[in-house]
Amino acid sequence: MPELEILIGGRAFEVACQEGEEHYLQAAAEMLNVEAQTLVSQTGRIPEARMLLMSGLMLADRTAGVEDRLKILEDEAEGYRMEIERLKTALKRAETMASEPEKVEVPMIPAGLSDRLSALATRAEALADEVEAKAKG
Repeated sequence: MPELEILIGGRAFEVACQEGEEHYLQAAAEMLNVEAQTLVSQTGRIPEARMLLMSGLMLADRTAGVEDRLKILEDEAEGYRMEIERLKTALKRAETMASEPEKVEVPMIPAGLSDRLSALATRAEALADEVEAKAKG
């Protein structure tokens, strides 16, 4: 089990970790050291236990803020996922409707109307013939 020396608030500590986890321990120690250095710079020399406690609490506070922000972002992402699914469904529906032939409804011609129109056309042709004959003659 590897042992590392980490520096927190200007004080050295010997800690052990699992094989392969040295990098994670160093990163966590650096985060704690940043908080401890902030405390030391603001208050001067403070007892080791108090420095570690306050640094841990400051990190916990920062972590809680990040978790709150993460929850907000996850909720927003879920809203976006739902909107994407709604739009996909609407697109599929539109594509399905576009692939179906368009139906055109033609109103029915009332009975007898065809006969009347035919009679009017015959009469119009007769009048046209009559006008042509008078124009020639």
